[in-house]
Amino acid sequence: MAAYTHIVHPFGPIFDETSRVLMLGTLPSPKAREVGIPYGHPQNRFWPVLAALFGEPVPASNDERRSLALRNHVAIWDVIEECDIEGASDASIRNVKPADLTRVLDHAPIRAIFCTGAKSAELYRKYDEERYGRPCIKLPSTSPANASMRLDDLIARYRVILDYLHD
Repeated sequence: MAAYTHIVHPFGPIFDETSRVLMLGTLPSPKAREVGIPYGHPQNRFWPVLAALFGEPVPASNDERRSLALRNHVAIWDVIEECDIEGASDASIRNVKPADLTRVLDHAPIRAIFCTGAKSAELYRKYDEERYGRPCIKLPSTSPANASMRLDDLIARYRVILDYLHD
């Protein structure tokens, strides 16, 4: 078992003034922190899911990932600013300091908030739902740890975000 490590979120949210949905994870995995972008683990299916939803190629670089999200009005952030965690285990998260979501919510016309996994939704409901007065919609995790969910199933479940992107 890995030892607990205190993590301070290493990068800011991805969003602009046209973002309409906010996708919230828990916090970046060790591999995502290493590569410098949310959902950056090579086996995480978040970016392939987004690419499929928008009929675009799977982005290869961090710049392409950011562009894919922004061009399609998707903001990406996490519910945790700081915490203690063992490795990449969401189940081990403790001593949470929630992220300040006003960084996105005060500057983008967010129509819906989606949490990418059970732990993200649990933490959002605990720390943020009342604070921001907005519910979240829980989606399945795209993490490689969620091996029971096939890519096609994830794409089908994530299609709901499309309902909030167009007028």
